[in-house]
Amino acid sequence: MSQSNSVRSGVIFAIFAYTIWGIAPLYFKALAAVPPIEILVHRVVWSVVLLTFLIVGLRHLGKVKTAMKNKRVLITLMVASTLLACNWFLYIWAVNNDYILEASLGYYINPLINVFLGRLFLGETLRMTQKVAVGIAVLGVLIMIFNFGYLPWIALTLAVSFSIYGLLRKQVSVDSLPGLFIETLFLLPAAIIYWIFFATQASNLSTNDTSLNVLLLLAGVVTTAPLLCFTAAARRIRYSTLGFFQYIGPSLMFILAVTLYNEPLSTGRLVTFCFVWTALALFTFDSFKHYRKEKKEKKLAALRPE
Repeated sequence: MSQSNSVRSGVIFAIFAYTIWGIAPLYFKALAAVPPIEILVHRVVWSVVLLTFLIVGLRHLGKVKTAMKNKRVLITLMVASTLLACNWFLYIWAVNNDYILEASLGYYINPLINVFLGRLFLGETLRMTQKVAVGIAVLGVLIMIFNFGYLPWIALTLAVSFSIYGLLRKQVSVDSLPGLFIETLFLLPAAIIYWIFFATQASNLSTNDTSLNVLLLLAGVVTTAPLLCFTAAARRIRYSTLGFFQYIGPSLMFILAVTLYNEPLSTGRLVTFCFVWTALALFTFDSFKHYRKEKKEKKLAALRPE
């Protein structure tokens, strides 16, 4: 595959990944009759089933075995799996309790939290524009707290938990697919125990109608499909370029919340969104500017004689 075709396919994969994440509320709303904890149970169980086929089919079993022999990797993935489960559960709960707007705010804030954690734990240097962007986003949240008396805890919890999850995954040298497989394996025993002893009739596949069972079985696909597309995109295009597509997801969630599910866009929420959008505009501009600068420097370096 030529480089231009590889980049083009990478862009397509990125759009697919973030679009699936963006329209996921449609799927979870269709399961509104099922308690959120049970949706999480099915998400874990059917993800393990699907990932098992993928691990075997793509011949990643060796990578899984290697990772499971490393105690540090296992402990890190265990903590990561707990964060991931909390993030999944809160997201499902938020969607099915009409907090899609706040969930979308969380995923808008996520890249800014990533930058902050990179500075805090990885020693990454923040450029001045990035500092300003993070400051504007923080100011928007503080205005909501002090002027409107409301802490956007759903948004902050989703953003922080997913950012810390990403930070932990960055610390272990395990590919995305084997890593996710091991993480869901850690969650599988608890999911099965809950399903057997505590689940409601909604999780009884033998008595449910076919449409509900199909939706429950699709939980594995909804979980793994966007991740596979994301991984495929990351292999084909620059990570900085991939970042430009990350706002597709929360933007689609925002549109669904306001237009389809009629969630109230209060003044407090709108003010905070405007601050976060401004911060993201600065952040994106800075990333694009830095990317162009790096690209130019590499071209000049290539032209210099040895």
